[in-house]
Amino acid sequence: MKVIIASLFSGLLFGFGLIISGMSNPARVLNFLDFSSNWDATLAFVMGGAIAVAAPCIYWVRKRSKPLFADKFDIPTSTTIDTKLVLGSACFGIGWGISGFCPGPVVVAAASLQSDVLLFIVAMVVGMLAQHWLKPTTA
Repeated sequence: MKVIIASLFSGLLFGFGLIISGMSNPARVLNFLDFSSNWDATLAFVMGGAIAVAAPCIYWVRKRSKPLFADKFDIPTSTTIDTKLVLGSACFGIGWGISGFCPGPVVVAAASLQSDVLLFIVAMVVGMLAQHWLKPTTA
């Protein structure tokens, strides 16, 4: 139950931060990526603020022997940069650049029930399912 409450609190805090910063509005992201006309530096300040808040927390967490609500840390250990990683990153970046949405903000924006938001969610879910189906099974 502690994990569920902590996850709910973290998700609500993240969503609230996205709304307050305006990052649930895809125009903010698109204007950040458009250097030629309406450049908007808000995203850079949001990222800088997130780093300033997260850095001391990460420092504190790394000093702990285990997480608060788990037996061990579940940290990826792979350092391999392969075709799947590069193609997945490219798809993510292209999708973000075209739509102005990435997974966190689109979940917040889903409450608007706008057709472009819902279409992005459908495309995102299709991409997740494709990754799951194409992922090799381990014996």
